[in-house]
Amino acid sequence: MKPFYLVISFAVLCASCIPLRTAPKIADHKTITGKRFNKELPKKQLFVFEDPKDEGAFYDFVNISYGLEDYYVDVGVPFVVSQKAYYFSFYEVEKQSKALNLLPILMDVSLNAALGNDDFEVYTATSENTISRKGNYYIAIEVYDDAGKDCLEATYLNNEQVLNYLRSLKERYLATENYHEIVFKNQ
Repeated sequence: MKPFYLVISFAVLCASCIPLRTAPKIADHKTITGKRFNKELPKKQLFVFEDPKDEGAFYDFVNISYGLEDYYVDVGVPFVVSQKAYYFSFYEVEKQSKALNLLPILMDVSLNAALGNDDFEVYTATSENTISRKGNYYIAIEVYDDAGKDCLEATYLNNEQVLNYLRSLKERYLATENYHEIVFKNQ
């Protein structure tokens, strides 16, 4: 009976995927250091939330909402909170979940052994049939003032007001389907 369980365990192991990296799930938003979230982001504090919409949708939303006419849309967008000027920049970030699929590797090795073929593909981290990917998309926003200070630092004087503004910006973005509606609402 033990060999039966051994064979079943081996079959389950081979047929399963081994997760290598899992993209984070962010329920509402998260304030985190950019480099900790993605190595290509700045070392400043960022307001990060999941983006369920298509690529470029946040760009279109900001462009239309602030009337920027495709001029510096993702860098230095001005806004005012408590009669003080602030600027935000945003980044669209993709983080992928990766899993190693053992079944194609074992099938290839066993098939090549059965056929007596010594030429088999060396599997690497980029082999499409061994690693499955699922992308998650995020919007990361940094905020700074006229002096260039990071406004999302916990010690910043108006930190809570800036966070409230970003929360409302996120809610408006997620609730809006047609970005041209915003122009009419702002008038």
